[in-house]
Amino acid sequence: MLWWGVAAALLANVLYSTGFVLEKRALSALPALSTRQPARLVRHLVGSPLWLGGSLALAAGFAAQLAVYRTLPIAAAQGIFVSGLVLLLLLSSVFLGERTSGRERRSILAILLALGMVVASLQGSGASTVTRTAPTGTLLAIALPSLAAGLWLFGVTERRARRRHRQPSTGVPYGVAVGLLYGVSSLAIKGVSGLLDAHDWAGAARDLFTSPYPYLLLFTGAVGLVLSQTALQRCRASLIVPVCTTVTCVFTAACGTVAFGEPLPADPVRLSLRLGGTAVAVFVLLALPRQDAGEPAPAPEAGPAPDPRPGPHSQGVEP
Repeated sequence: MLWWGVAAALLANVLYSTGFVLEKRALSALPALSTRQPARLVRHLVGSPLWLGGSLALAAGFAAQLAVYRTLPIAAAQGIFVSGLVLLLLLSSVFLGERTSGRERRSILAILLALGMVVASLQGSGASTVTRTAPTGTLLAIALPSLAAGLWLFGVTERRARRRHRQPSTGVPYGVAVGLLYGVSSLAIKGVSGLLDAHDWAGAARDLFTSPYPYLLLFTGAVGLVLSQTALQRCRASLIVPVCTTVTCVFTAACGTVAFGEPLPADPVRLSLRLGGTAVAVFVLLALPRQDAGEPAPAPEAGPAPDPRPGPHSQGVEP
């Protein structure tokens, strides 16, 4: 069962990376999006067939993620999900024409190392380490402050981005903010997967809708859609998605292990591999550049375009 979980995690990586690249291609052809106009933002998105195709790929990745959480410990699953950054960077280079820096290419090697360490830590671990649900109080004590922090950081980043003559950001703050939201979403997905029961659908539905999981998913899905698409349009997918993914995975591994009470490996070697893989992922995040010198400035928020025609002021004549 463990190796089925590994295969499902790798499939989820392919689906997520493909979905993000398709969405980024679609966003490049759309008008500038603004979080202050969410209805207009959603209207533009659903009117794009390419964006809808990317969303379907992400939805399929979500289904694969449910299977992962039923078979793998949450910390181990995150180490494998981080490996999707390698494919994302390759797809961004081929299909989006986004050039990666030497530092970002070195991060690919670090991620491959992290993946190998986490997969090696699964050797000899049993299914008993996979728990199904988390205490509601513990879950909310982790989720609510994290959601507030993500929304606050995104708002601060938006205000800074609107300042004139500011060097454009790579999108790291956007990625961290959205990553916190999706980290909470990942905990909710883990909870939903634990409550699904093919032998008792009625009981599973009752347990599901009396838990906080579907409501956290609804909030993070709706808000995350608006924030992530705005950020993805303004910044390189080859940087913002890896940052978001790294934050999501590290957050889920650390907080999910506490919330769901899944023990870490008792064997010192496997414990070192598991923790070491997570540490490498954190290192990758910290090593990424904060400023994108030479990249075009982020797309401005929607607003009336200046009139290019010459007017009386351009001729030095008072109206």
